[in-house]
Amino acid sequence: MRVVLALPPSVHNLEIYKVTGMRAPPLGLAYIASVLEKAGHKVKIVDSPTRKLEYDQWLNEVKSFNPDIVGISMITPMAPKGYMAAKMLKKEMPDVPLVSGGTHVTSMYEEALDTGYDFVVRGEGEYTMLELVNTLESKGYDYESLTSIKGLVFRHEGKTVLTPERPFIANLDELPWPDRDLLDMDKYTLFNKPVNIAHVMASRGCPYGCIYCITSYYWGRRFRHRSPKNVVDEIEYIKNKYKVNTIVFTDDEFTSNWYWLKDFINELKSRSVDINFTCGTRVDHVNKDIMKMLYDNGCTALYFGVESGNQETLNKIGKRITIRQAKRVFQWKKELKGFATGAFILGFPWETIDDMKNTVKLALDLEPDYAQFTALTPYPGTPLWYFAKEHNLIIDNNWEHYTTVRPVIRGFNFTSEQLGKMVVYAYRKFYLRWKFVTQEFRAHRLGDLFSVITRELISVFGDAIGHVFEPLRWNGGDKE
Repeated sequence: MRVVLALPPSVHNLEIYKVTGMRAPPLGLAYIASVLEKAGHKVKIVDSPTRKLEYDQWLNEVKSFNPDIVGISMITPMAPKGYMAAKMLKKEMPDVPLVSGGTHVTSMYEEALDTGYDFVVRGEGEYTMLELVNTLESKGYDYESLTSIKGLVFRHEGKTVLTPERPFIANLDELPWPDRDLLDMDKYTLFNKPVNIAHVMASRGCPYGCIYCITSYYWGRRFRHRSPKNVVDEIEYIKNKYKVNTIVFTDDEFTSNWYWLKDFINELKSRSVDINFTCGTRVDHVNKDIMKMLYDNGCTALYFGVESGNQETLNKIGKRITIRQAKRVFQWKKELKGFATGAFILGFPWETIDDMKNTVKLALDLEPDYAQFTALTPYPGTPLWYFAKEHNLIIDNNWEHYTTVRPVIRGFNFTSEQLGKMVVYAYRKFYLRWKFVTQEFRAHRLGDLFSVITRELISVFGDAIGHVFEPLRWNGGDKE
């Protein structure tokens, strides 16, 4: 079968891409492609945001492959354009089955079927998609055969058929590496500038179940690791083939298993694989020795989700960390002279304006190298989504606004407008400190960073706040 796997058209105009100037590879599609190719199918990936494809260009790319099946993956902000794409394809290619997958439609599958998709793949998609393609090739729309495919949703005689959930892949080493030859490896960017990086998945899943995060509900409540050897084999391969010098690990929690982590570092060292990498972790999953081991062996940045400066909130959201742990970790970071980013969420429904200011204060006290402040966003499939709907807190139903930049909910003690102002307040308090400005100036990072921050805030809150950051959008005296 000839299969097109795509991201929706025109999504490069969404805030998630315009603000950061970031273009990252669709690793999930590349994994599915490899599994299909291993079974003998032919695959094309259409990475719409990286190539900035509008609807007509995207449609031509899809049709040029003469596909037997088209699969489109969506996160929540992409959904409206993904639905528009389905209507467009149904008009142009009415006999070609349309499949949708990704975090958004895993929960909102009725929405996807209503807009023209024939099938929805729920959750981890590699083997569900493979079985679907094989079935359509050999038996077509055979009801009994389709119902035997776990993790699938479709309609039959006007009724929605939801097959049993597919068990998560226990041994991730059995997956072939993502086919990066199908990706635009020379077109990925940060701050709209080319970057020589590759993204790698070393594990899936998370047991914590934080109420706002989709990971536990999409990838499962158990950590599943690839073997250190398998991961380093892939790194060595892509380093040699694509001349990559930095790896970005996509795992939500890279340091959950210290035995695995030490084996991974030893594998790198024993094979003299010289690579830089960045990864996400938790303040309760590292100690000073672990952080030193990472920094000494190629880790250029750690990403910590601190989330809140209020212990009561941390307890309510299921984060299972303490503020004391966060303070200890960032003190170790200073002592080790490493680099770390802290992520903070503003707008938990029960919080007050003062509670949000406490979160900003904690960010200032911790002194991460960078701080990310986001507006709490209720993604479908998370407990927060159901809580927000139950209490009528959602004030914006446009999925394109679900970017964590634009407030889409109100709280019990604040409006969405007040939440927006708190996001601006947080960025201003953190990034307009003289100590921070001089640090970034010396590191020659100031221009790019403030360009992104300015675009991020102006894109949502208007030019009225532009004057706050505009004087700092320079680097070494030269205007960007």
